[in-house]
Amino acid sequence: MKTAPPDPAAQHLWRPYTQMKSTPPALPVVSAEGVRIKLADGRELIDGISSWWTVCHGYRHPHIVEAVKAQLDLVPHIMLGGLTHEPAERLAARLAALAPGDLNHVFFCESGSVSVEIAMKMAIQFWINRGVAGRTKFVAFRGGYHGDTLATMSVCDPDEGMHALFGGSLAHQIIADLPVDAASVAQFEALLDAHAGQIAGVVTEPLVQGAGGMKFHAPETLQAMRTACDARGLPLIFDEIMTGFGRLGTMFAAGKAGVTPDIMTVSKALTGGTLPLAAAIASKKIFNAFWSDDPAAALMHGPTYMGNPAACAAANASLDLFEREPRLQQVAAIEAGFERLLPAARDIPGVVDVRWQGAIGVVEMQALPELDSLKAAFVESGIWVRPFNNIIYLMPPFTIDATDLETLINTALAVTRRWAGQHFAGQ
Repeated sequence: MKTAPPDPAAQHLWRPYTQMKSTPPALPVVSAEGVRIKLADGRELIDGISSWWTVCHGYRHPHIVEAVKAQLDLVPHIMLGGLTHEPAERLAARLAALAPGDLNHVFFCESGSVSVEIAMKMAIQFWINRGVAGRTKFVAFRGGYHGDTLATMSVCDPDEGMHALFGGSLAHQIIADLPVDAASVAQFEALLDAHAGQIAGVVTEPLVQGAGGMKFHAPETLQAMRTACDARGLPLIFDEIMTGFGRLGTMFAAGKAGVTPDIMTVSKALTGGTLPLAAAIASKKIFNAFWSDDPAAALMHGPTYMGNPAACAAANASLDLFEREPRLQQVAAIEAGFERLLPAARDIPGVVDVRWQGAIGVVEMQALPELDSLKAAFVESGIWVRPFNNIIYLMPPFTIDATDLETLINTALAVTRRWAGQHFAGQ
């Protein structure tokens, strides 16, 4: 493959998760529409991962585009300190109506990691405001991932490669195995009891641990967490940044599991992949701990761009589309496509597991040697797929049609089969 000479201007851009010295140059994008990304050299790629799981309605859906343009003509941004605006108030009310149970109090911010930090801060201050000292630690789970900021790194799997380097700089949390059976439920409950008086809350990704390896668990696991937390009065936090807004076939994984957390965080697909926005949504019990005549009992947090009007307009338009267009039926169609086509991966050399749920399809390999060459092979075949660790996964926009979905899956498997034949032949 011919590569263009590096653009001197591009040398100033520090890219994510990238060893800048050795990683191949990034692919310049000139436009994107529907499920396709157009590169500067004229090639088009079917987006197999929804631009880090955000673009649920496809790129440049006209309803969202028009909503953002209209808001920009009115007020692109206004601080929420002492001022308010209709898009944020309407979005908060709609999220409260959609969220399970009594999750009725919406605190906005700009990124998913920050929303988890806000949820953690809420949980700690929940105890402080009730006059309880010493509740500063969180129980989180092996295989979990909650973001790259300092507090969220502390509740990720401590052996996860991206964050292990910072172990000595992070708060020490309590890391548990997921309670997936009777024995591990008992171990989880014993762990909660062993650290009674220290724990501020429990934080988990419901049903799917995303960046930790697209690992699935059953609703019963979340039900066990809820039961254990209820028995001890512990706040339960669901990180729905990846799973929220239809990815698993229901608006939220919490609803699919029939479990209501005390705090739920959302981001990514909240604006349909248009503008940055996130939120921590708290229950009445959590909110009431802050409702006081004492100014010191307030949640002292306020991201500058929280509730940005243009982002809220995009999110409101995205929720319109969930109401007007058959998004959850489209997720079911994607799941059916995975069920029909993904099992063919099981005879690929080096494959450990093949699984799917909702609009997530996963091929787990023994390892992914020469990862850059595999990524390049996907691009050369016309699809945008970004495997990581030992996982090749597909999370397309919900609007992908049957033909493009079949092309995406079959191409991904064909490329993987060729590549695996070079690395795992004879196994």
